[in-house]
Amino acid sequence: MLVKIFSGAVSGIEATTITLEVNILNGAQFIIVGLPDNAVKESQQRVDSALREIGSRIPGRRVIINMAPADVKKEGSSYDLPLAIGILAANEQLIPEELENFVILGELSLDGSLVPIKGILPIAINARNENFKRMIVPKENANEAAVVKDLDVYGFSHIRDVVDFLNQKKSVEPTAFTLDQTQQEDHIFYDFKDVKGQENVKRALEVAAAGAHNLLMVGAPGSGKTMLARRLPGILPPMTTEESLETTKVHSVAGKLSRNCSLVTARPFRSPHHTISNIALIGGGTFPHPGEMSLANNGVLFLDELPEFHRAVLEVMRQPLEDRKITISRARYSVDYPANFMLITSMNPCPCGYYNHPSKECSCSEGNVQRYMSKISGPLLDRIDIHIEVVPVELDKITGSQEAEPSKSVRKRIIAARNIQTERFKNHSGIHCNAQMNSTLLKEYCPLSTQCLSLLKIAMQKFGLSARAYDRIIKLSRTIADIEQSTDIQAQHIAEAIQYRSLDRDSWGH
Repeated sequence: MLVKIFSGAVSGIEATTITLEVNILNGAQFIIVGLPDNAVKESQQRVDSALREIGSRIPGRRVIINMAPADVKKEGSSYDLPLAIGILAANEQLIPEELENFVILGELSLDGSLVPIKGILPIAINARNENFKRMIVPKENANEAAVVKDLDVYGFSHIRDVVDFLNQKKSVEPTAFTLDQTQQEDHIFYDFKDVKGQENVKRALEVAAAGAHNLLMVGAPGSGKTMLARRLPGILPPMTTEESLETTKVHSVAGKLSRNCSLVTARPFRSPHHTISNIALIGGGTFPHPGEMSLANNGVLFLDELPEFHRAVLEVMRQPLEDRKITISRARYSVDYPANFMLITSMNPCPCGYYNHPSKECSCSEGNVQRYMSKISGPLLDRIDIHIEVVPVELDKITGSQEAEPSKSVRKRIIAARNIQTERFKNHSGIHCNAQMNSTLLKEYCPLSTQCLSLLKIAMQKFGLSARAYDRIIKLSRTIADIEQSTDIQAQHIAEAIQYRSLDRDSWGH
């Protein structure tokens, strides 16, 4: 008897419906066709053991299983459960009438229990889009799939429960989605109110967050660069529903969702070690998976001690920083991952760490300082809008009792500024914030008065600012004006933005 079972496969963060055609004929052979990998081929042993646990077995006849479409690689053990259900239905041990309404996924243990799998959310979204009404998954994955509306998700712990449900011997209610309270966005672990001093750096972080600008902090060891960076997610605006779903899809495919988290609502903060490889940063591998840049999607990627990263690793970031996505093309596959993140970096100003320090003398020669700074290429530095020097806080400020402004107050200003940008770019597809403006949009939305142009010209000549700093300063000025709810860019906005281009000055490192 020929039976069709529907499942799903993930490529990048998008899913494809997979049809499993199961037929039992005369003979004695078990055949799976349709580009299965070794994990799928090995499913015969897991399926047979699981079926024996419920008093059944793979028939001792010729079992042919076709996985369509045949040109899509079938990877992993998530096809165990649909294969088992298909064999039971083809052997007339199941009622096959309702199977066409279900998408079924799950890995089987030898005792028949269901093991959670990766990539459930994109498959559930694809199932809903293709008008499937029901979905059967392992119990641990049920809440994640239940995020998708208009799709009844049933979670089970054992294949016996699945068979009883399909045979209508057991009534089960669909899983109702519940959001884990510990994942709520308002739960801020690191607050700006705990930071003594560093008002200029906190202001730079506020500007960066308001316009989604990339930022580089340069300062001596112990000046607070990492501490400040970790507080950035607490001032970013809440994630929209679309951002949460996209971020959750990436984490689901990567297998990074914890059991008590089925929807990512807090913006990611990823901080990989400087020994990271190209593949770990951008994604890919024999079995494609998202890298750190995609895991930081809609959040923050923090690279501490930037010059210590391998040069080749840093250079692969250049295109994703412009395109906001990663395309990985290999001989056997091509996948796309989103990479819309804020890049926050930190570094020492020289090998010893004390160049430009107010109280400690630098032991590095001018050539050593130049060589150290040249580890960061010009094209990469060109994609970082804000360069800010971090000076160690004086002792009297550290021991003082005055409390700094809390993150929630800063966040209100940033949300208001982002709302202005959302309205500004509502007719421009793919543009959501000031950092994404091109030269055409700069001319349209950032006109400068004669006074502003004069001030900018003087600064370019006096500080020897590079040409690449010109557009960056205007973008930053637009963001500063948005924070202050100003329609036009004023001279004070230009003056503040000029301060955020330290490394473009001819005097740096001399």
